[in-house]
Amino acid sequence: LSSCTSAAEKEMGGAEQREKQYRAHRGFGDRRGGVISARTYFYADEAKCDQHMETFLHCIDASGGSSKDGFSAIKLTALGRPQFLLQFSEVLVKWRRFFHQMAAEQGQAGRAALEMKLEAEKLQEALAKLGIATKAESQHWFTGENLGVSGTVDLLDWNSLIDSRTKLSKLLLVPNMQTRQLEPLLSRFTEEEDLQMKRMLQRMDTLAKRATEKGVRLMVDAEQSYFQPAISRLTLEMQRRFNRDRAVIFNTYQCYLKEAYDNVTVDVELSRREGWHFGTKLVRGAYMEQERERAAQIGYEDPINPTYEKTNEMYHRCLDYILEEIKHSRKASVMVASHNEDTVKFTLRRMMELGIHPSEKKVCFGQLLGMCDQITFPLGQAGFPVYKYVPYGPVQEVLPYLSRRAQENRGFMQRANRERDLLWREFKRRLLTGSLFS
Repeated sequence: LSSCTSAAEKEMGGAEQREKQYRAHRGFGDRRGGVISARTYFYADEAKCDQHMETFLHCIDASGGSSKDGFSAIKLTALGRPQFLLQFSEVLVKWRRFFHQMAAEQGQAGRAALEMKLEAEKLQEALAKLGIATKAESQHWFTGENLGVSGTVDLLDWNSLIDSRTKLSKLLLVPNMQTRQLEPLLSRFTEEEDLQMKRMLQRMDTLAKRATEKGVRLMVDAEQSYFQPAISRLTLEMQRRFNRDRAVIFNTYQCYLKEAYDNVTVDVELSRREGWHFGTKLVRGAYMEQERERAAQIGYEDPINPTYEKTNEMYHRCLDYILEEIKHSRKASVMVASHNEDTVKFTLRRMMELGIHPSEKKVCFGQLLGMCDQITFPLGQAGFPVYKYVPYGPVQEVLPYLSRRAQENRGFMQRANRERDLLWREFKRRLLTGSLFS
C-alpha cells in the first residue's frame, strides 16, 4: 500500500507554485512517522476507500444496536484522495488570508476573526485596483440575501463567496501580497480528480444517512493541519444538511492549534445564522511531534501552541465558549474528549454555574477504553453521559495503536497507580464497615 500522501508525491508538477504547508512532501509521505496516538489510513485506490466505508457502516450499525445516542468515529482520509484535501485546504486558507489582508488594509489588523468587518464599497474598490474584478463585476457578489445589506462584509460572508455548494473548480485569482502578482486560487481538477472528489462526498453522504437512520452520531476525526481546513469545511457541509433538528454530525477541533478559538467561534456563528445544531468534539491534539518537525524541515510557521499550558488555556477557552452557547441557545452539543482531570472539573463547575443539567445530554465526556476509569465511572454514576472510545480491528493493527496511546499518555502509569490506590481504599472501607458484598 502507498500512504495517503505518497501517491501525491508523484504529482509534483507546479508544486513550487503552491504554499509550503500544502505541498505533498516525500519525507512525510508516510504520515505515521512521529505520530503517537492517531490511526493513519492508507490510500491505495478507490476500492480501498469503499472497503473503509463498509467498515465504517458496520461500526455505525454496531453502535446503533448496542446503545442509545451512540457515537461512531470516521476519518476523511480513509474515504478519498488526500491530494484533494491538500488542494482544497490551500484554497480555504488562501481565501481566508486574503480577507485578513483586506482587513489590515482597512485598519482592522489584530482583531478577532468575527470582529473584522470590511466596508463593501472599499472592498470593491480594492478588488478593482488589484485587477481581480471591476467594481461592476464584483457588485453582484455582495447583493445576496445577507451580503451587503449592512454595507459590510464579515468572514462568514466572505467564505460564502467560495461556498462548496458552488462549482469549486471555477478558476479564481487572488493576489500574492508579496509578489503583487495574481495567482490562481484553485487549479482546475482533471476529469478523474472531479470524479474522485464526488465519490468522496458520496461516501460521506452514505455514512451520514446511515448514522441518521440508526440514531448514531457521527464524529469526524481531526487530522494533520494541512488536511484539516478541507476536512472541517466538508464536515460543515454535512452539518448544514443533517443537523437541522439535532446534532448528528460532530466536527473535531484540536486545541493545540493556535487558530483553534477562531475556528470554533466562526463555525458556531455560522450555525447561529443558518439555524442548525452545532456539534463538536474537543481534543488537545495527536500530531504535535510530526507537525513541528514538518514545519521546521519545510519552512513554514509551526501551527502548534508553544507550550502545554497554552494548549490547556486554549482548550478551556474553546470549551467555555461552547458551554455559553449551550446556555443561550440549547442548539449546541460538545464531547469533552479528555483524560485531564482538571479539564473535567472545569467542565463540571461551568455546567453548574451555567445551569446545564447532565440530563439534557448537551455535554458528554469521552475517554479511551481501558484508560482513566477513575474519571469515567464516577461521571457515569453521577448521571453524566460518558463514552469509552473503543478501537477495533485485527489484533496486529489494534495492539500497536493501544501501545501508542499508552505512550502518548505519559502519566498513564501514575494514573493507573492512583486508580489501584483508590480501589484498595474502597476495598478496606467496605471491609471495615461490613459492606464488602453489599
